Amino acid sequence: MTNFTALTLKVDGGVARITLTQPEIRNAFSDEVIAEITAAFAAAGERPDVRAVVLAAEGPAFCAGANLNWMRRMAEYSRDENRDDAGLLAEMLRTIYECPKPTIARVQGDVYAGGMGLVACCDMAVAADTAGFCLSEVKIGLIPATISPYVIRAMGPRASHRYFLTGERFSAAEAHRTGLVHEVVEAGQLDAVVDGWLKNLLAAGPEAVRACKRLVIDVAEREINEQLIAATVEGIADIRASSEGKEGVQAFLNKRKPNWLPG
Repeated sequence: MTNFTALTLKVDGGVARITLTQPEIRNAFSDEVIAEITAAFAAAGERPDVRAVVLAAEGPAFCAGANLNWMRRMAEYSRDENRDDAGLLAEMLRTIYECPKPTIARVQGDVYAGGMGLVACCDMAVAADTAGFCLSEVKIGLIPATISPYVIRAMGPRASHRYFLTGERFSAAEAHRTGLVHEVVEAGQLDAVVDGWLKNLLAAGPEAVRACKRLVIDVAEREINEQLIAATVEGIADIRASSEGKEGVQAFLNKRKPNWLPG
């Protein structure tokens, strides 16, 4: 896939820059966007002239999770359709996480739900101090299943217990404290931080960097393997197809309170 509609992929000086370009919908996911992100990271990872990948976004939000049209479609999916759909999201996340080139998330704005997976899957992340973060799935009767292996690895189980369960918004400073992002700076300093990391990455041995990334993936905690990924896909398919999941999504789409909240 070379003709992207939801993002751009530009390569210069050994750096591939993937930029989400749908600010009008807060760079939210759809199945088409997921396919494009997967293809872009796969292409960048395969190119011999690419030494590092930067993921960025345009507009006030980095990524707001699922877009409304996609949610409307999935609200009518059967359990099997939900499993297949979640499998494509899981493949995108794994493609980013296992990209053989080092990856940097340049987070200029808010990150919600599935967007948290994009940040967690990148090797490094810097956020603007005005960015907000939220694992909002429980608010609509769902769970952050597919992104959970990566977010929990980034934030740790203790912070994940709180923010998975409450669905509360938290600050860039808190994202830094939990380990989700490595640095927090004023928006005007984002590029300086990214450029500093790129300078170090480009100065290191390409094969050593590649091997180091593989080393961390292989050694850190539980391997994110087929069984774990399959379990997360089954988990989100179950909850999406449940009565509570359907009610929560319908309430969100129709801008009303779900039935578990008092009128």
